[in-house]
Amino acid sequence: MTKHEMVKEKSSETVIDLVDSHRGLTGWKTLLFNCDCHTFHEVAIQLTKAVGCPYEKGMQLANVVHHTGCAIVYSGSKEHCEAVSAVLEEIGLRAQVSQ
Repeated sequence: MTKHEMVKEKSSETVIDLVDSHRGLTGWKTLLFNCDCHTFHEVAIQLTKAVGCPYEKGMQLANVVHHTGCAIVYSGSKEHCEAVSAVLEEIGLRAQVSQ
């Protein structure tokens, strides 16, 4: 299974809501870190590929990352979090998987 197929097959995994996104999360998470080398548009497009969210949600997440330095953009199994991270890293974004 490719990393793109793994991301699309997210049964109990979730794209994190922007509201109160750091509370009550257990298990594995994918964090995205801010960088000044990508546009908001580029980050939003890559987030749509990585987590399957709408473009508008990708722009919201990119904005949070820009203003806070990092954000949890995905929560789920370790394998799916790693797949999300790999897709984000395809264009040189800095992502990290943690528990």
